[in-house]
Parts: sequence; C-alpha cells; structure tokens
Amino acid sequence: MDFREGDFVTRISHNHDIIFKIISIDGNVATLKGVDLRLYADSSLSDLVKTSNAPDNDQKILEENIRDIQMDRSQYFYLPGKILHIDGDNDYLRRCMNFYHEMNVKANGLTISELDMPYKIHELLEEFQPDIVVITGHDAYLKKNRGDYQNSLNFIETVKEARKYEKSQDKLIIIAGACQSNYEELIKAGANFASSPKRINIHALDPAILATSLALADRNKSIDLLKILEKTKYGKDGMGGIITNGTMYVGYPR
Repeated sequence: MDFREGDFVTRISHNHDIIFKIISIDGNVATLKGVDLRLYADSSLSDLVKTSNAPDNDQKILEENIRDIQMDRSQYFYLPGKILHIDGDNDYLRRCMNFYHEMNVKANGLTISELDMPYKIHELLEEFQPDIVVITGHDAYLKKNRGDYQNSLNFIETVKEARKYEKSQDKLIIIAGACQSNYEELIKAGANFASSPKRINIHALDPAILATSLALADRNKSIDLLKILEKTKYGKDGMGGIITNGTMYVGYPR
C-alpha cells in the first residue's frame, strides 16, 4: 500500500485505536500525529492502514459546552476572563482558537516550541496580561527510558517561570500539560490544572475546554471542580486540578 504525507491512518498493532495523520516518511518509517489526541508516534508502514476520513467531533464538543452556559442576557452583561494559549502544535492551536471564538471568549494564541516556552512566557504574560494561561503541545511518558517524559520538564519550567511573574493562583490560572504529562510535578510547580493523572492521552481541545469554563465562571464563586473536569474527554483520568474561582465579571444593567 502506498502512503503519502497527509494520509489518515490507524495502527494494526494497536487495534486501530487512534487515528493519526502522517506528517513525514523516512524509508519504511512514518512519523504520525494524532488527529484528536495530542500524541506523536513512529510506525513502520507495514503496520499502517489508511482510513477514509479523520474524526470530526469538534462541533459536537462545542455544542455540548454551549448548552452548559446559562446567562441572563436580557438583564446582565458579562466580561469573561482573558486567555493566553501557547501551543507547541499549530494545528491544535488553530482548533482551540476556533473553539474560543465560537464560545465568545477573548483569547490570544501563539505557536511556540515546547523547548522555547520557559524563555518566552514572562514577556508574553507582560504583553497580554491574561487571567488564564494555557501551556500545552505534545508530550509522552517514555517507559523505555526509565520513566522520562518528552516535554513535561519544559512545561514544568514554563509553569515555574509564570509563577515568578504572578505567584497567586487566583490572579493567574495556569493550565499545563499534554498527553501523558507528569501531572504531580506540574501541580507542584504551580499549575492550577494539569494533565495527566493516569498518564493517558488527552484530546486536542481539553486544555481549551478547561480555559473556557474558567473564563465563563463567576469571579466571586468557586468552580464546580468535578463538573468542569468531566467536560474533558477522559475526565479525572486525563485532567486534574485545584478548586479555583472563576474569572468572569457580571454587570448590571445590560
């Protein structure tokens, strides 16, 4: 079977559990990127099977989140929190930015290599002055390498640098991590929310779902932590965090 960059494929050895896009081919080995999951993988071409089309559930996720919003727009006006989203992957960033736009929250997004994030976060926080910052991209738990992680250390250092800028977890909410990230160390570094408690993959939109939920939650009230986590694809197994106040101001009259 002939394969080309851009083909959507699944892996025979993994029972076709994840749909990937081929991003490069070197000899008999393809580099793959998860379509919905923030995951990179390598595979021999002989282990791949083409699939006719990629999953497209962003609209379903969007509709579910819109249904959860309850606002009295006839009487009150609302000022959601501001989001800064930095992402190691431009495709995932684009999808997240579309999600923010459809949810009517203000967000600035930049694609930055995970390696560069710790060195750029301070100036970005000064420039954009967000209420919520998302630090995400790609990661992996590398069991063969004595439990090392692909990018968790970069995320951890970025969180630490962000906390040097703003120590209060109420004044700056940090959402950090990607697939299989070191959840405990991200929380210790100062993240309000992080992936992944069970070292599993997360959906491309999971960080944006949390950020949007916090942007649209009342500034004077604590969030319903369990309810917000259940909005993500794998719930508490994929994302976890601390009880935090929302970031939205509510005003009257409209």
